[in-house]
Amino acid sequence: MTGDRRPDPAGVRWAEAGELAGLAAVETAADGVFAAVGITFPPGTTMIEEAGDPSRVLVAGTPPVGFAMIGRVDGDVHLDQLAVHPDHGRRGIGGRLLEAVCDHAASTGAAAVTLTTFRDVPWNAPWYARRGFAVLDPAEWGPEMAALVAHERELGIELAPRVVMRRPLSG
Repeated sequence: MTGDRRPDPAGVRWAEAGELAGLAAVETAADGVFAAVGITFPPGTTMIEEAGDPSRVLVAGTPPVGFAMIGRVDGDVHLDQLAVHPDHGRRGIGGRLLEAVCDHAASTGAAAVTLTTFRDVPWNAPWYARRGFAVLDPAEWGPEMAALVAHERELGIELAPRVVMRRPLSG
């Protein structure tokens, strides 16, 4: 991704290539928290293992204890994955990463940030809603978002009701 690459005083920065492999452990540990609400992800590679491009990944901490991986969907910046190691949870790291994603998106001229998430998990859709995201009706999805949701279903990620959310950005 292009855009402002200045370091953030809150400890959020762009990942370095050598850090991507270590982020898989952060993602796996974060995914493990879902077991408490009855969600266990199917085996396979983590999303960060498939990223391959550090310019798509913001990290928090040195070494990183959390990350946000981004892409583009229907012209908007899309939050592919946000993960914080549970040993470092509930300290505002996820919020700082999310704000860094939104700041980056605004700096690139994107109109919004989108994501897909679990509707009823407290640290998913309700958490994003408190940060300015709203659920999008399927009729509002663009073709790439519709394809992404279908792909998530094929992968077996929809283990509980999921929603698409969007946060508009002001230039």
